[in-house]
Amino acid sequence: MNIGTHIRNARLELNKVIFPTKGQVKQAYISVIIVVTVIAAFLALVDLAMSSVMSAILG
Repeated sequence: MNIGTHIRNARLELNKVIFPTKGQVKQAYISVIIVVTVIAAFLALVDLAMSSVMSAILG
């Protein structure tokens, strides 16, 4: 397989790719921010609870 055929095949495959719209990217970005914030808050609460339990146990 020569380089010309490889480049032609790569272009044909790239034409099949469906890129997300600006709205889809924005929606995914907002979703990720919300999920990360919720998980961070949950982990902070678990850490606070575990810290309180350990402080009570250890004095």
